[in-house]
Amino acid sequence: MRAFITGGSGFIGGHIIDALIKKGWQVRALVHRGAILQADGVEILRGDICDRAVLKDGLKGADFLFHLASALGSSAIGKAEFFRVNAQGTEAVLEVAREAKVKRVIHLSSAGVLGAVKKNDVADENYSANPIQVYDQTKLEGEKTALRFAERGMDIVIIRPGWAYGPRDKRTFKLIKAISQKKFMMATKGKARQTPVYIDDLVRGILLAAEKGKRGEIYHLAGEEIMTAREIVEAIASSRGRKIPRLHLPLLPARAAALILEKMFLPLRKEPPLNRAKLSFFLHSKPLSIQKAKRELDFSPEVRFEQGIGLALSWYRDQGWL
Repeated sequence: MRAFITGGSGFIGGHIIDALIKKGWQVRALVHRGAILQADGVEILRGDICDRAVLKDGLKGADFLFHLASALGSSAIGKAEFFRVNAQGTEAVLEVAREAKVKRVIHLSSAGVLGAVKKNDVADENYSANPIQVYDQTKLEGEKTALRFAERGMDIVIIRPGWAYGPRDKRTFKLIKAISQKKFMMATKGKARQTPVYIDDLVRGILLAAEKGKRGEIYHLAGEEIMTAREIVEAIASSRGRKIPRLHLPLLPARAAALILEKMFLPLRKEPPLNRAKLSFFLHSKPLSIQKAKRELDFSPEVRFEQGIGLALSWYRDQGWL
């Protein structure tokens, strides 16, 4: 089998590449910035997700497209760029994939499209989407584009991952580093509920979706545990022999600090230690039901958070990150 992957240098994309190569697939990957850590056996194309000439080269002869490329949730990126990459980029890659007669597309969306799941609810795939952050709003536009192409007959399966973590994840590492260096303070009480998913479980689910998913369907892929942001942070702190400060930053000061820091760091084109996207993790619940994936894909996550964070920490130590 031949696969083309957009976002190949990303955390999830890199792990998908590894899994496909182990299965003997031929893999071609689009990279905008950065590098693929495990590049052996991968044909790398460099370019922008809206560059149709590059996309045409990448998709030529491909059986499967795994579309992961996106502008991530940094406040240093303007709204227009989020829309260009996450919405217009999805339109471009799907149009070229249709012309190339790709057999199946796996489109990675985001649990963030749900916005804030109501207290005591666990969101299935039919839960109303109400995104809050600009990243999530543009990911929903990309998701709608994928559904529109599926309605026109294109074989597309959509994935919404839970809170993914594991080896190579720089986002989780930043949190671990702050906790380890005693530079972390809880923003709000951290009551937002999340469903962490270890990267190996997530990739296994994505490949099951590629094999068994139904055209035009959305699947939630997450772990079995529903944890509050505080529980996630406390588990990380415990694994590092640390304790979280008892004091927390109240809601209104946290929101004000996030907005001020965004404006301060914007001219530097850097991501601040706290912004509205990061604050969302502590504020907005996104617990996902995985019953549909269990039923239709035979998806069964194996790694609980305590074990998974231990595996991630071991990798960070081995690589000299910690």
